[in-house]
Amino acid sequence: MHFDDRLATVLRHRAAGERAARTQFRQLLDLLGSRRHGRDESLLAAAWLRLAALGESLPAVERAQMIREPGLRFRNPELALHLAEDEPEVAAAALGVAHLGVDDWDALIPRLPIRARGFLRLRRDLPVPTQELLERLGVRDRGLPRPQHMGDAAHEPLDLVVEAEPAAPFGRIPANDVADDAATAQPAPAPGDAPAVAADDSEIGALVKRIEAFRRHRAAHPSPEHDDPRLPLGERRDAAPRPLAGFAFTTDAEGRIDWADAPVAPMVVGALLAAASSRSGRHQPIVAAPVPWQGAPAVSGDWVVDAAPRFSDPGGRFLGYAGRFRRPAPPEAAAPARDPAADRMRQLLHELKTPVNAIQGFAEVIQQQLFGPTPHEYRALAAAIAGDAARILAGFDELDRLAKLESGALQLEPGQADWAQIVTALARQLDDVLSPRGARFDVATAPGPLRVPLDAHDAEALGWRLLATLTGAAGPGEVLSLDLAPEDDSVRLAATVPASLAQADDLFAADGRAGGGAVSAGMFGAGFALRLARAEVAATGGTLVRDGDLLVVTLPRLTEARRDPSPVEADAAHG
Repeated sequence: MHFDDRLATVLRHRAAGERAARTQFRQLLDLLGSRRHGRDESLLAAAWLRLAALGESLPAVERAQMIREPGLRFRNPELALHLAEDEPEVAAAALGVAHLGVDDWDALIPRLPIRARGFLRLRRDLPVPTQELLERLGVRDRGLPRPQHMGDAAHEPLDLVVEAEPAAPFGRIPANDVADDAATAQPAPAPGDAPAVAADDSEIGALVKRIEAFRRHRAAHPSPEHDDPRLPLGERRDAAPRPLAGFAFTTDAEGRIDWADAPVAPMVVGALLAAASSRSGRHQPIVAAPVPWQGAPAVSGDWVVDAAPRFSDPGGRFLGYAGRFRRPAPPEAAAPARDPAADRMRQLLHELKTPVNAIQGFAEVIQQQLFGPTPHEYRALAAAIAGDAARILAGFDELDRLAKLESGALQLEPGQADWAQIVTALARQLDDVLSPRGARFDVATAPGPLRVPLDAHDAEALGWRLLATLTGAAGPGEVLSLDLAPEDDSVRLAATVPASLAQADDLFAADGRAGGGAVSAGMFGAGFALRLARAEVAATGGTLVRDGDLLVVTLPRLTEARRDPSPVEADAAHG
């Protein structure tokens, strides 16, 4: 299994100089911009803090240049929001290279600072729904459009309109527009009513009068309710705010929150985090700690906290915690309960592997004479011990794999494999082992490939486990048939059960051990090997059952309409 530890590797190093700071800033941009799921929340919180600290030490021009580098992967809306709050050149660079989907843009744009939204108008590659959202929010190009009543030039920039009418220059409020308001005894307009505009007034004068009318009405009718008339800026008052799903934070040494994400900081900074203060003196990481919170409506409710302790570099003094709040998963999304017996089995196997690994290591040291010359007799004994230890470890791996598969803790990698080709090739290979006994495999398969949704490595391991078990149990002169055929949406393999196994009442509980041949069912016997194969087949959505004297394996079939094209086929299709 593959683990992506690049983020932890980057954070493990301290940026001691300016060059190291630039390198680490570029690495964090690349990793945080790739938007991968399943990472450690506390590690991500530490990464955001490190990115902000490095940003303060680097000039804005250099940061903008690094953001515009062609190799940067920029698909995370949270990174775009983080950089949009920096200096204008950094914000412009980030919003100029972000490659997001329509849903991500819709969620990001309302959260952007007002000054940063305008940078998006310089892009011509945004999706049409995103452009429409910018229009609704009033984010336009470099000039305001001319009012519709001005005639044909309705979409010219405002600066051209001003030059055409110097009597009302932009930015200067005519004195009579304000003075007349105090001398005029007209009643205030009702909410939502626009004041009348004289035909000889310019659009700037009309706008000034409208603003003054709005101010007079609000002063004359104070109300705790938000029902005042609104300027026509395209807002939608009925739009519900997005629920808060999480935020980053840090605490001081006493467990009091001293920093949080900007939208949440006024609601939580200064509060004492019990999950952090209760660990005083131990400074252990906080993992999935439930925290009920009372306060502003946006942050009230149940949270789950993950955080890591922070220490000063020179003396290792405890500084507090850095981590993240997240909402608990809904009950329907919770992972299924784990089998405690399977967990105990895996723990036992881990405890047993440790001394066996040590024995194997010391045996290899003696056999390879790493500590000096060793008599050949002892070297032969050491080689035998190392071989036995390797077989024991292989058996432990099989036990661990079975426990994980039966408890649902392990899922096989999806892929594509030609099941007929794999079974046929393995049968031909094992015929060389059966031929000295006068036994053989008799393979019958339908023409063409029979593809199954298994990775090629897992499919070959499954086929080897099945056929090696049959080979190890085959008697002299036996002919083991292998019949492969498609059935609707599945592939069926029917194999003859050797006579030595056919006598068992429960084929999957047979305890017979393999002989001394080169190919056998493994150290735990045929029953265990078939039980492990049954668990692997079940993990793919298939079945492995006994039907009289036949062992029947049924796997899902990938037809041409269902299977994904291979990389070679995809290149050929686009070529």
